[in-house]
Amino acid sequence: MPQPTTRARPTGHPGYSETLPREPESAATARRLVRVALAAWGLDDLAEDGALIVSELVSNAVQHARRGSIRVVIDRPGAARICIGVVDFSKAPPACREPDAGDENGRGLALVGTLARDWGTEPLPWGKRVWAELGGEVRG
Repeated sequence: MPQPTTRARPTGHPGYSETLPREPESAATARRLVRVALAAWGLDDLAEDGALIVSELVSNAVQHARRGSIRVVIDRPGAARICIGVVDFSKAPPACREPDAGDENGRGLALVGTLARDWGTEPLPWGKRVWAELGGEVRG
């Protein structure tokens, strides 16, 4: 299994990233990566929300993306802010939807929107990056 990579970022804080297989089991690895990064940065208070967010983003990528891998990236754009991103090979942006009461799926992006300070999609030439930011000011 590939090891996570770390590299210096413009903020002076390391970032963490790992390429994972596009399979449901990768959500557990992504949650561990988020928890490791946040513990290293002393931001343990964001760990539970971060773990939930990365689980939802990975689940969406597993369900909707193409190819066999995804990339999870955790950056620290500010002292008390983190950005969690999942990169995949699908150009289709994620869509929020209103699930019916009996639906088992379809609530992930609504949960991300509730937990995150902000979130969005960045198109890439070969796919997209879906990201969510935590910390900083109180979410609204």
